[in-house]
This record gives sequence, C-alpha cells and structure tokens, in this order.
Amino acid sequence: MASNVNPTVRRRRLGQELRRLRELKGMTAEEVAERLLVSQSKISRLENGRRSISQRDVRDLCGVYEVEDHRVIDSLMQMAKDSRQQGWWHSFGDIPYSVYIGLETDAASLRVYESQCIPGLLQTRGYAEALIQGAMPEASPTDVEKRVQVRIRRQERINDEANQLRLWVVLDEAALRRAVGGSVVMREQLEHLAEVSGLPHVTVQVLPFEMGAHPGITGQYAILEFPDAADSSVVYIEGVTSDLYLEKTQDVQKYSVMYEHLRAQALNVEQSRQFILEAAKRHTR
Repeated sequence: MASNVNPTVRRRRLGQELRRLRELKGMTAEEVAERLLVSQSKISRLENGRRSISQRDVRDLCGVYEVEDHRVIDSLMQMAKDSRQQGWWHSFGDIPYSVYIGLETDAASLRVYESQCIPGLLQTRGYAEALIQGAMPEASPTDVEKRVQVRIRRQERINDEANQLRLWVVLDEAALRRAVGGSVVMREQLEHLAEVSGLPHVTVQVLPFEMGAHPGITGQYAILEFPDAADSSVVYIEGVTSDLYLEKTQDVQKYSVMYEHLRAQALNVEQSRQFILEAAKRHTR
C-alpha cells in the first residue's frame, strides 16, 4: 500500500469493512464489546473511523467474526498499519479538528454553508489571525499562529491542479458584515473572496438578510464528497467542545436537500460577487 495514503480516509474504509463483517456475522456492537471485554463505544469509534485502529484490534475482531480467508485478514492488517501513519497536519501538534482536515484533504468536492464568518479555505492570513484570536481569547500567540498555518496549508487544495477541490460556498450576509480585524483586514478579505469566487472550480453565493428565514438558519455545516465510490459522503457540523460527523444516507440526503434550497434562495454568482465588492467598498470610507 502506498505510504501517502490519507490515514483518516484509510481508517474510515477499514471501519466500514469491519462493520460489514460484524453485520455479516449477525452481531451487535454490544455483543462484540462483551466478547472482547472492551466498551461498546470503542467498537463504535473503530467502525466510524474516529479512533486509530491497531493491527491487534483487527486480529481480535477477525477472530470474533471467524474470518478464515488469510488474504482478507492480511489486507485489513495492512489497512490498519496504513491508518496509523501521520498526515501532514500532525506535524503541527494537537489540532482538535484533525479528523475533518483528513477528510477535507481527500475530498473531491465540498459544499459549505457559513452563517457567521468566511470559511477557512477562503480566509486571508490577517482575517484568520483576527478570527482565531477573537474566538479563542485565552490562546497563546504560538497556538494562534499554529492554527493560522494549518489554515493556510489547507488552502493549497484550492490551487492544486493535480488534486483540485470543487468548492461551493453559500454565505449568509452576516459573514460579510461582521468586521473581523477592522476595516483594512475586512477590505482585503472581501476583495480576496471576490477574486477567488471567479475561479472555475469555486462558487460563492451570498444569502442576503432580506431573504428572511431559510433552511440554514440553525447554523453552519459542510458536506464532503469523495472520489472513491467506496467512501460515503459526510456532513460535518463544527462544535465548541466536539464535532459531529453524519454519514448515514438519510442524514446526508436531508442536508443535501437543505443545501439545494439555500443555493436557490441565494443571489446568483455574479450578483454575489458584486454584493461582496460593494461590502468591501464600505471599508474604504
């Protein structure tokens, strides 16, 4: 297996395969946990890819599921080994949303609804610094800089022609109105946003206040889709102390329908770009 395999995606694929084997055996996660003398939550975390899977875990689970094909076992063991490799983001230390970064790094397309701020992939350095400092007033300058560097590194996907991300963003007008970092920072940010929105693989739409209530009124979310059909789409909802990842087909479908409504209610691409540029002009006065 190639050494550059995304460990987060590898964990997801391995977890899905282990869940499939458990279901073929007709066992519940609780029954497996009881057999291995571990918690049911551990089995769930292994299956949803949120926890690193050791080769010993794979060996024990294959034993419970009575897997006899050594080729299957060897393949799963190799996947476990690959899943424990580190992605580029691990060099920055403990990043709370590292699971999301791993998914984003491998995603083919990303649909984002943001109600309060400019999405990280489209932020300027000045905006990112001011936003992180405001959101984390107790963070040290070192921690702030580390998060800014990670954010800037993530943005490489935008210009990576060999692994380009298809990005679609719907922004609430509030994200454009909130003066993060002051007028100079906001003007640079909004002009950058307007410029990037002109790229063929980036779409930005603005949802103005005058639209009133809409399907995204409850908060931001993102939908990630992957190039490999074996990798199911994921809805990501960021939280203060923990994040939520939804992978069930019905959940992804519900959020996808919500997103289509948001796109339909938002200004079109050209109207949105003009709206953003007008917002930038307000910071030159």
